[in-house]
Amino acid sequence: MNLLPPGVPPESSAEPVDGRASRWQGHREERRRELIKAARRAVHALGSDASMEDIAAAAGTSKSVFYRYFGDKAGLQQAVGEVVLGQMQQRIKEAAQSAQTPREGLLAMVSAYLQMAETSPNVYTFVTRYSAAESDGGPTSIATAGALGHFFDAIADMIATPMRNHLGEGKEAVIGYWPNAAIGLVRNAGEQWLASPDSPAKPDQETMARQITDWLCVGIAPELSNEGPPPTKGST
Repeated sequence: MNLLPPGVPPESSAEPVDGRASRWQGHREERRRELIKAARRAVHALGSDASMEDIAAAAGTSKSVFYRYFGDKAGLQQAVGEVVLGQMQQRIKEAAQSAQTPREGLLAMVSAYLQMAETSPNVYTFVTRYSAAESDGGPTSIATAGALGHFFDAIADMIATPMRNHLGEGKEAVIGYWPNAAIGLVRNAGEQWLASPDSPAKPDQETMARQITDWLCVGIAPELSNEGPPPTKGST
């Protein structure tokens, strides 16, 4: 017995509905990718403090569209961060794979990190800091930490692997702490370098990468004098 409504052939099933749902989902995902690209371009041009309204205007759409797809500004940061940091992670991984020694690997990774961050400091800052409240009082949330945490966890694993191979067994105490400490040094020094205005005293990217790598490998020992502090006035 045909239990379908009159005029609907027996071959019809839920498949067309599923097909429409699939096409609609594909459309939403494509639209979301387009909005992420547009937001990235807008932040690059306008600065990391660009508001949702500024970003939407630059993208040729309304702020409500961005809220519909990303929830709030922190959600947009999270989405852009997943793309940008994913690309950085891949570039750093490729750089490390071409190295012959752990130190060369560190230099390659630091260089790749600085190069990509320097390409667009505005975008880097946008995806690596927490969102401030929007001026219109719109809701925000601290979601950026998700993409950022995943990124730095992945980089720590990249550092730990060659260290484990190089140092051998019994060095887990070092390997357990040093990669995360190294990331803190690289990130803080790198972000200070990015934020510093251009001047004759500011090192170029290659020099900064080598300096950071030296700090990671040997610290500041070469800079310290073995003669002790200079005598104070009146001392004998």
